[in-house]
Amino acid sequence: MFDKLSRSWDLVKASAAVLRSDKELMLFPMLSGLATLAVLATFVLPLFALRVFEHGIGVAGLLLAFVFYFCQYTVIVFFNSALVGAAMIRLDGGDPTLSDGLTAAKRRLPAILGYAAIAATVGVLLQSLKHKENNFLVRLLGSGLGAAWTLATFLVVPVLVSRDVGPIDALKQSVGLLKRTWGENAIGNVGIGAAFGLLTMLAVLIGVGLTFIALQTSVVLGIAIGVVCALGVLLLGVYQAALTGIYSAALYRYAISHEVPAGFTGAQLAHAFEPRR
Repeated sequence: MFDKLSRSWDLVKASAAVLRSDKELMLFPMLSGLATLAVLATFVLPLFALRVFEHGIGVAGLLLAFVFYFCQYTVIVFFNSALVGAAMIRLDGGDPTLSDGLTAAKRRLPAILGYAAIAATVGVLLQSLKHKENNFLVRLLGSGLGAAWTLATFLVVPVLVSRDVGPIDALKQSVGLLKRTWGENAIGNVGIGAAFGLLTMLAVLIGVGLTFIALQTSVVLGIAIGVVCALGVLLLGVYQAALTGIYSAALYRYAISHEVPAGFTGAQLAHAFEPRR
């Protein structure tokens, strides 16, 4: 257990070293976040104003949920593809720009739309399983399937960016890479998520504490500190997204060619590919 945690921390540091060499990569998750908020506002505000779900969800509600998921996944996958495309240029020793990443994503737009449709369908099905009115076992099944889907699709974006394949073939190749080399040692996905989950929790606790103390002195000061702390938590999320994109690009490159990209030591990525026992 301690060895796995140590490798996860080493992996975070190695990914951070790559990100430090090109901070522009953080622009992609920032743009993704802004775009997803815009999509959310486009759907949520009219739905509440028109009281669409006042009498239950129904078939129309499910169709609206699918369209919403499709738009959200399109935005997320597009900017993730842009991030991975730029990260691969950096891993090859280049100096990518924002335009380079967006161009890489635009070249694969049809495949991105196809994968977004698949992901939206799966998202609606998983949410229906995890609905609060279902029994505990069904909700637990939905959560388990959601976790399995996340692992199985972790390398879909690098496959889409690097190869001229459709969304179904990209999904198959991602699953194949998981089965062949990665197995249960998903250190990147779990390690980075666990590390930033802890950092985010600490940041929230510290932020709430500082805001409470400041409010005792001045309401304005308390609000100002609260806003700064909230921005700090958002920045952690952006940083985590960028790190995850860099790691997925490096992991895919290593899985295909067994070459360790610059910024990563052989041991760190080799451990991530330990076969299951």
